[in-house]
Amino acid sequence: MSSLFGMTHPPVGFGPGSQPDASEEGLEYLPMPSGMRVYEPHLPEVVDPACAAAARAVLVRIQRALADWSPGEEIRIPVDDLDSPVLALVDEALGEGEVAVKVERAGDRLEIQEASLAGVWRVRAFGDGPSRESLLVGSFPKVALNRAFTAATPAATGPAPAGLMNGQPILTELLDRSAAWRRGDGPHAVNFSLLPHTPEDLAFVEQHLGVGATTILSRGYGNCRVTATATPNVWWVRYYNSVDTLILDTVEIVDVPAVVCAAVEDIADSAERLGEILDALATDLERVR
Repeated sequence: MSSLFGMTHPPVGFGPGSQPDASEEGLEYLPMPSGMRVYEPHLPEVVDPACAAAARAVLVRIQRALADWSPGEEIRIPVDDLDSPVLALVDEALGEGEVAVKVERAGDRLEIQEASLAGVWRVRAFGDGPSRESLLVGSFPKVALNRAFTAATPAATGPAPAGLMNGQPILTELLDRSAAWRRGDGPHAVNFSLLPHTPEDLAFVEQHLGVGATTILSRGYGNCRVTATATPNVWWVRYYNSVDTLILDTVEIVDVPAVVCAAVEDIADSAERLGEILDALATDLERVR
């Protein structure tokens, strides 16, 4: 005779003894994030006192720029006229931080790397002529924002394809928010990780937003990859864990996502840290003279 619910046998996979013995097979967990980058000060070795003194003079200018910086400001420090050994010592003292930026537009390319001192950016410009280099102090390089929404891949047009569920209303919301956004407005985000959507929805939205010229990688606790679309002030922001698995997929309407910017507190801290490096470098210079 069957039971009330039509089952003559107990369901498989429930009850005592139905699960594997942890002592025999071991438990398997999702990989946890690892490899968080932390600040490690580095003092360049003084071999040539004259070269080290010239490098220290540049670092003094950077430290003053950090100390005097105010929100919204960007301070440029040219380094094109520096000798290669001096510039190498400056680079060694500044180190390499978490955020890297690439801007490609019509044959011109910018490569931007944040120093280990947040708010200090090394900018290299490549084009038809000789490459140009400079150092910037600010929350994020404005040159990367000014060129961000130049289309590398233009936005698509045409009728909606089959298989869409929420793609059309999501795109309409993003385009409306982009058109209405004004500098100083708070960010507006659409979280694809939580929003029901099909693969066709995602492809439709990506194609109709297009691809811009600026790509940013922030390497901290895992990776965050930020890509400008061809639609003004619309960014794809994707977070990955340490094994490169996508864990958060969002679109933000904002001037630049906060995750890639140096905060006011970060820049103040960088001014203090660079001051300590300068004091130590001055001591080394006195010792070798």
